[in-house]
Amino acid sequence: MNKWMGGLLMAIAMGSTQAQEAAVPPELALLDETVERVRTQFQVPGIAVAVVKDGQVILARGWGVREHGKPAGVDADTLFAIASNTKAMTATALSVLAEEGKLSLDDKVIDHLPWFRMGDAYVTREMTLRDLLVHRSGLGLGAGDLLFWPTTDYTTTEVVQRLAQVPLKGGFRQQYAYDNVLYGVAQLVIEAVSGQSFADFLQQRLFTPIGMADTRFNADHLKRGDKVAVGHALYDWRELRTVAPLTWHNNSAAGGVYSSANDMARWMNVQLDGGRLPGSDARLFGDKRQQQMWSVVTPQGIAEPVVPELAPMRPNFAGYGEGWSLSDYRGQKLVWHTGGWPGMVSRVTLVPEQKLGVVVLTNQEVGAAFNAITYHVLDAMLQAPAHDWVDAYAKAVAKGREKADEQWAAHQAARVADSTPSLPLQAYAATYRDRWYGDVLVEQHGQQLRLRFSRTAQLVGSLEHWQHDTFIVRWDDRSLNADAFVNFALDVDGKVSAVKMQAVSSLTDFSFDFQDLDLRPLH
Repeated sequence: MNKWMGGLLMAIAMGSTQAQEAAVPPELALLDETVERVRTQFQVPGIAVAVVKDGQVILARGWGVREHGKPAGVDADTLFAIASNTKAMTATALSVLAEEGKLSLDDKVIDHLPWFRMGDAYVTREMTLRDLLVHRSGLGLGAGDLLFWPTTDYTTTEVVQRLAQVPLKGGFRQQYAYDNVLYGVAQLVIEAVSGQSFADFLQQRLFTPIGMADTRFNADHLKRGDKVAVGHALYDWRELRTVAPLTWHNNSAAGGVYSSANDMARWMNVQLDGGRLPGSDARLFGDKRQQQMWSVVTPQGIAEPVVPELAPMRPNFAGYGEGWSLSDYRGQKLVWHTGGWPGMVSRVTLVPEQKLGVVVLTNQEVGAAFNAITYHVLDAMLQAPAHDWVDAYAKAVAKGREKADEQWAAHQAARVADSTPSLPLQAYAATYRDRWYGDVLVEQHGQQLRLRFSRTAQLVGSLEHWQHDTFIVRWDDRSLNADAFVNFALDVDGKVSAVKMQAVSSLTDFSFDFQDLDLRPLH
């Protein structure tokens, strides 16, 4: 018996989170201090953490507040957007259907969605359901994310239909490049095979059997009385303010779910127990399916740590399975995933050989926070040497900001500040169309140009002249931190022939895939 297990017997018998918290193992005695340091260092208003071990919840609680400046505190039942931690749930949903013999992960996508198309006929013909989950399609990083990030008015089916026009950047099954859009395809497959909406399938086949009573399909499904954390961001990278909730109603399978530390503890215990449902011999999936979900399909390169202080977490292997990231830490295999969302980020980490799971939910969009807490807990539970992860990740964040500042300084040094546009402002005003996104409008308002994405309400901003025929779009919504260069290319007759965009800052979320747009004027 583990040395802390005896102290848990009464808590286990009582079955309450409060009782469990009263028996926090000595290994986690410094967690309060670490979490509060994280909250201060990274300006995180609220954090929830759950730790499971050998099928029991040994800690589930919250720190801080749901919304900055307001008194309501975070606890283990507070709902956070888990974002891409939803992907493991989507993979599990496919596994449930596979166990029932209704599909195989080796099935071709077109076997279930005959109308499905990628940008290459061979890829269309050969893509399997497994390929949808493992980030090796040939799409570039975050390709197609602007179809649903920020929230658009496209339907899931429209998003998937437009995938046929999203350019491929690499060879099919040749290399890792994280994407979200293919999980929307997986969602439609689940609906086609099950005859249910994805929301109903998750609720009836996963959430209810597992006991995740407070978990919601997406932001649209939040209920009156739910204790929901409010997201926060540093507006213009400086001022901490609240962020309006994002709804991925058109690609919920990639990142829509809201959940709590308590419910995610239940989720982790089912995963660590081979898919067995609580209090039952029934299983969501069998050993073979779990092995496949937790096996590397797509290898990933291993970069050197950005600062020396992060060296202890450098893995010996890294890859992606079916909805899960896979690597190692201190001799233990890790099965894990992160989630990023405007205003909220999270991490789920499983250590299968130890029957150990950690979830960290936060309402600020800095991943250093969940990483510092996760590795603190792992070290404590694995009885590893103590390491100051808060300091390590603070230095990593500072390094990232320094790099972004250097890149901005390079842009400024290269700028011809006294240049003027080649054309009068009205000559840039037009409707520009990208084959996969749709229309982007440049409109003249007096002496100013305004840019508007036709299907994305949040992407509206003013064009500020940078140099020559390049402008910077400054979005009205300053929480986005996604200002972008807008470069107008002229033909031999001096008319705009194309528009290209790219994010100004390297810190901008990769889901703002402006660089993939190829905008052409409509005549």
